[in-house]
Amino acid sequence: MMFLSPLTLMHRGETFSFLKYAMVCVSPLALMVVFYVNYLWLVPTFFFGRDRRPYWLVNLLLMVAIGISVHYWLSFTHGLFDTPDRPHHPWSWVEDMAFIIRDSFNVAVTAAVATAIALAERVHHSEEARLEAEAARTEAELKNLRSQINPHFLLNTLNNIYALTAIDTKRAQDAIQQLSKLLRHLLYENEEQLVDLDKEVQFIESFINLMRIRLPQNVDVSFTYEPPSKSIRVAPLLTVSLVENAFKHGISPTEPSFVHIRIAVDGFQAVCDIENSNHPKTEKDRSGHGIGLQQVQHRLDLCYPGRYEWNYGPSADGKTYRSVVRLDMPSINN
Repeated sequence: MMFLSPLTLMHRGETFSFLKYAMVCVSPLALMVVFYVNYLWLVPTFFFGRDRRPYWLVNLLLMVAIGISVHYWLSFTHGLFDTPDRPHHPWSWVEDMAFIIRDSFNVAVTAAVATAIALAERVHHSEEARLEAEAARTEAELKNLRSQINPHFLLNTLNNIYALTAIDTKRAQDAIQQLSKLLRHLLYENEEQLVDLDKEVQFIESFINLMRIRLPQNVDVSFTYEPPSKSIRVAPLLTVSLVENAFKHGISPTEPSFVHIRIAVDGFQAVCDIENSNHPKTEKDRSGHGIGLQQVQHRLDLCYPGRYEWNYGPSADGKTYRSVVRLDMPSINN
C-alpha cells in the first residue's frame, strides 16, 4: 500500500514512467525507514530504557532531515520530468515551508505509530508473562498445600492409632489397615488436579471408619452419599480437614455427641454438608492451630475461584456447628 500510494498522485492522461515512479517512491520508502528504525531500535533500546533522550533526539533529527530531503527530492523529480504542456513552476519559500512541515509531520506520525505498536506488543507480552507467572504460582501453591495437608493429616491419624494401641491391639491393626487405604489414595490420587468424586468419597468414608474405631458407642456418626447420575471430578482432599475438625471439635467424652456428614450433587452443585455437636477446644488445646480451615479456604480460592460457596459456624444456641461447601459444577450435564 505504501508503494502504490505514489500512483494516486499521477495526473489523468499522464504517461506512466517507471523511472519517475521509482524516484517518487523515495517518500514512502523514507517513512518505512522511520517506522522500522523506531520499531526495531529506538523504542526497544531507548524508549523502554531509563534514558529516553536519544529516542527524542534521533526522531527530531529524522523529522528535520527527511522533511527537507523528501521535499527537495520531489521538487527535483517533478522538474526533471517537465513537459511543455505541464511545466513545473518553482515554489515560493512559503510553499516550501508548508511542504517541509507536512513531510516532517508525516515522519512524526510514522514514528508515533511505530512506538504505539511496539508499546502495545510489550503490554501484551507483559500480560502473557504475568498470566504464566500467576499460573505457575498457583500450581506451586497447590503443591505446597498438598505437601502441608499430608503431614497434618497423618499426624492426627497416627496419634489416634497410638492411643488405640493401648486399648485394643486388634482394633489397632484394623486401624492400620484403614490407614493403608488412605495412604494409597494419597499416593495415587493426591497429585492429580482432579479426581473422580466417587474415589474422593471412598477416601472420606475410609477416614470416617478410621475415626469410628476409637469413638464410644454412644456417639452418633452418620455418613450419606448421593451419587450423581454422571461421573464428575473434584479437587482432591478438599474437605478432609472439615471432616477432621468435625470429629476433633464435635466429640465430647462426657456429653452426647454426633457427627453427620452428607455428600451429594444438588442440581449443578456438589455439596458437602457437615454438622456436628459443638464442643470447641479450650485455649490450652492448640493442636492444629486452625491450619486445616486456612488450607480449605486457600484451596477453594485456588481451585474454584468465584465458583464456590462456603458457609460455616455455630448455631444460635452454640450447641451445634455446621459447615456447608457448595462447588459449581458446570460440566455435570456435559
